[in-house]
Amino acid sequence: MEEILQKLDEQQIKIDAMYVSVEKLRKYFMWTLIITVVTVLLPLVIMLFALPSIISTISTIYPIE
Repeated sequence: MEEILQKLDEQQIKIDAMYVSVEKLRKYFMWTLIITVVTVLLPLVIMLFALPSIISTISTIYPIE
């Protein structure tokens, strides 16, 4: 009986260590997603608003005749 309790305690320690490791991995993936969104999607959204202004400025400098 003592051996079974010892094995259960060892398993609990390993499960706790796995939980900590998985939480670190989850946070790593979350920050990777946030950084990807900021570096890829944010410039696209900015260009969505900036592009009409840029095109308007260029078209006034170089009018089409």
